[in-house]
Amino acid sequence: MHATLPLLKVSDFPPLRRRSIDTLQVNLGYRCNQSCLHCHVNAGPNRIEQMDAETVDLVLEVMRARSIRTLDVTGGAPELNPHFRRLVTAARGLGAAVVDRCNLTILEEPGHEDLAAFLAREQVQVVASLPCYSQENVDRQRGDGVFVASIRALRRLNDLGYARAGTGLTLDLVYNPQGPSLPPPQVQLEQDYKRLLAENFGVRFDRLLTITNQPIARFGSTLISKGQFREYMALLRTAHRPENLPGVMCRSLVSVDWQGGLHDCDFNQMLGMPLRADGRRGTDLHLRDLLVRDLAGNPIAVADHCYACTAGQGSSCSGALAA
Repeated sequence: MHATLPLLKVSDFPPLRRRSIDTLQVNLGYRCNQSCLHCHVNAGPNRIEQMDAETVDLVLEVMRARSIRTLDVTGGAPELNPHFRRLVTAARGLGAAVVDRCNLTILEEPGHEDLAAFLAREQVQVVASLPCYSQENVDRQRGDGVFVASIRALRRLNDLGYARAGTGLTLDLVYNPQGPSLPPPQVQLEQDYKRLLAENFGVRFDRLLTITNQPIARFGSTLISKGQFREYMALLRTAHRPENLPGVMCRSLVSVDWQGGLHDCDFNQMLGMPLRADGRRGTDLHLRDLLVRDLAGNPIAVADHCYACTAGQGSSCSGALAA
């Protein structure tokens, strides 16, 4: 695996500062039942890192203390963490919205047969990765059989009321490009997804979120191996739009790693760029610091990979930044 941080660290990306926190994005561990080419977490079945019960309790304590409005749960496959359901139920009990970044195929894993019903019962927003509406493209990126299993999972969620008006059950899909290119316009692609998935598979969903592939971890290493890293970075920098800067997710979201360490975003987490008090070296922050510290105004750690979030229509965990 090629290291990408040395190629990204020296950067002229514009300086950014934090606003108040409204979202905790919590990585419950890197174990996953899939190994996807674009995965910036390098997740897979052989990863063993996972958040323990004590740190899960601290997440909930911070949510109470800071009146956090949204818990965004990710991984790996976050549902593989044994404390996943307890965390979700407790966060919902605090009145917070819960987002589950679900790979869909987890709904068919042994021992998780009732997972879809649990998510519906707790009114969890499902954000599901489906990088294309074509079986060939999805299986090429995520493994043989993944597309068919994903369609079955989407139908199960639809049967439970997801993406049905009046149920309050939200189902969003996530698109990542197949290679070193920017996503197409989100609105137009969403229309194509909705039409083709409905016509061909009887599947419905609420929104499509387009996310630019980050030049880090597994995807970044592949770019280096193919001699495409510099070209991709030139694409991102050329497509930079400063009007996207006010909406980047790191301004109001904090990324929490499986050990409770804080980062400005999930991508910084994977690069080993911690969130630091006032940006100073040697002052890496932990979840427990949020009980006594307000991060509003804190400088955000930036590097050249940040251009992926501001290129073109912009990119965040909530999809495109520009309409």
